[in-house]
Amino acid sequence: MYISKFVAPEIIFGMGSLNQVGECCLRLGASRVFFVADCGVIQYKWVEKTLPFLARCGLKYQVWSDFSSNPRDYEVEEGALLYNKTGCDAVVAFGGGSAIDAAKAVATLATNGGQIRDYEGIDLIQKPLPPLIVIPSTAGSGSEVSQFSIIADSQRKIKMTIISKSLVPDIDICDPLVLSTINSRVTAHTGMEALSHAVEAYLSLAATDITDLHALHAIKLIAGNLRASVASQVNEAAKVAMATASLHAGLAFSNAALGLAHAMTHQVGGLLDLPIGEISAVLLPHVMRFNMIAALDKYAAIARAMGAKIDNLTPREAAEKAIDMVVELARDVGIPRGLGELNLPEEVIPELSRNAIKDACFITNPRDADVEDIIRIFKAAL
Repeated sequence: MYISKFVAPEIIFGMGSLNQVGECCLRLGASRVFFVADCGVIQYKWVEKTLPFLARCGLKYQVWSDFSSNPRDYEVEEGALLYNKTGCDAVVAFGGGSAIDAAKAVATLATNGGQIRDYEGIDLIQKPLPPLIVIPSTAGSGSEVSQFSIIADSQRKIKMTIISKSLVPDIDICDPLVLSTINSRVTAHTGMEALSHAVEAYLSLAATDITDLHALHAIKLIAGNLRASVASQVNEAAKVAMATASLHAGLAFSNAALGLAHAMTHQVGGLLDLPIGEISAVLLPHVMRFNMIAALDKYAAIARAMGAKIDNLTPREAAEKAIDMVVELARDVGIPRGLGELNLPEEVIPELSRNAIKDACFITNPRDADVEDIIRIFKAAL
């Protein structure tokens, strides 16, 4: 018997739920909102549609979008300075995982001070954050419900993993209508990112019965709907299903943590400045193959959730089927076949492997690994 915790924000889900953002801010006591938006939601006029919902509630706001697609340490530190300078008292983040992670980092620094690298690791945030409301624009990052923030360290060229229950947003407004403006490439990357979250959370050493339910349901929804969501921007049923899948995957990994695939992904992402979803989709099958001996029964459940018929298969055959189905889905939605296609130089693999083993995500990987093991996985993924 052991003690576990499950944390989650208030979740408002449904078409048109975006219009509740102003009332949500008021409920949390906000008067001047620091509105974090990425270039995508600005480009597709979602910010223009959202700000009136704040204004009608008498809220003032400061819009901030000066951060990269992989937010950097100095960017969020500048954002925190602007937050305090403009007298804001709450944060709203609208965008993909990058916008939400940046907003969490700004909120952390606004009340805790220092540099964002001071909070790299687990439970290093000491003071409460300002009220935080998030509106995800992609179905994949799960940051809208998680206690994670991933920020690039511009000096070390790695992605820092910051984990704290303080980072769980107060309110998540999930409006699947927003997904209709996301192009097929981003849909594929973020959808595969959600799959990697669900799979690694399910296999995590910190998994519980509750997180397993969320993880398996996410896997089932992604396997059944990602192809359709990539194929059509206007497939409403597929968008709702993928938004739901991202939500479940986020709840799973926020509470069960992740594994080696993400520990490795963070190193590649920090070096190459590429989307996390694309990198993790390439690495996931290779890490799954390495981890397979640690949880054959769970791999069979993954295969079944993805729609495989495994009743007549041995446990190992069923596990292999799970990996094959992940590879097949990745191919169907246009994920590169290897890290070589992403121009990863082979000579950096030893350094990336040494850094991966220090990543907080590695702690809950189901199989022990050393640097040489990780080097072999990286090379197999080239």
